[in-house]
Amino acid sequence: MAEKVGIVGVGQVGAAAGFLLAGTPGVAEIVLVDLDRARAEGEAADIAHAAAFGHAPVVRAGGYAALAGAAVVVITAGVSLKPGQTRLDLLASNVAVVAKVIAEVVAHAPEAVLLFATNPVDVMPMVAARQFGVPPSRAIGTGCALDSARFRDRLARHLGIGPGAVHAHVLGEHGDSEVLVWSAAQVGGLPLLRFAEIIGQPIAPATMEEISRDVRRSAYRIKEGKGVSNYGIAGCIARLTKAIVNDEQVVFSISTPMESLLGVQETCVSLPHILGRRGASAPFLPPLDAAEEAALKHSAGIISEAASFALASLDHH
Repeated sequence: MAEKVGIVGVGQVGAAAGFLLAGTPGVAEIVLVDLDRARAEGEAADIAHAAAFGHAPVVRAGGYAALAGAAVVVITAGVSLKPGQTRLDLLASNVAVVAKVIAEVVAHAPEAVLLFATNPVDVMPMVAARQFGVPPSRAIGTGCALDSARFRDRLARHLGIGPGAVHAHVLGEHGDSEVLVWSAAQVGGLPLLRFAEIIGQPIAPATMEEISRDVRRSAYRIKEGKGVSNYGIAGCIARLTKAIVNDEQVVFSISTPMESLLGVQETCVSLPHILGRRGASAPFLPPLDAAEEAALKHSAGIISEAASFALASLDHH
């Protein structure tokens, strides 16, 4: 059954996501919500005209009440990352904005899966779960789904194969402390590094470091060039939404609130989850080598502290 999807925040990320969702199977209606109603109306009309060349879902602007019955509400509202900033730098400005959005969404679409793209993206699901009682399965950050795609793409280019043939995940914070899991990466059922040797494209330690740096710095590099990183995250939003509305039961590295991880309490970092109509499954912790496990614990600690700060700041309002 085709579903309604809402997008709150129709800046460059929200608009790009709306454009891609208009061509996504399983999406029957898209509702754009923004404080700037004229902008939302304009984007809705423009996206609808493009959608008319395809399967043409209904695309319209509306208030929060128009989100009633939505299967997924994508939240992109807030200040975007500027060159030189980290995602955590946006915490103070964005958490109050997103809290107001969550309150409205929960009031009008209480059964929706909330898919967060606002940075710091790993903190926002914690706000939804701890402040508003949204079940962790329906409070989802896009997390490292995009980073994982960047990792696979970078590996595929080195190996000269298609990205779909590479099975590799990025875990932890969607940010500087993220963990590229080299030890579990595979191609064709073989460990990644062994496969690379067999086809004559070995990955030396220096190349591993270069690839890791490229993946971790991708968004910063894009923003330095064009001022905003919108298409990659929009593609991520569309793909995750497609998995939810079509109940695909596929695995992505996304962030959901966790009571504990590796001894760190109350965190929300990316791990593999099964994603479908009811949201995300409980997370899976794949086997990690000692260095990766230590790095993931460190990353979980960073988000735990950031989430604690965010929730405390809301209590003081």
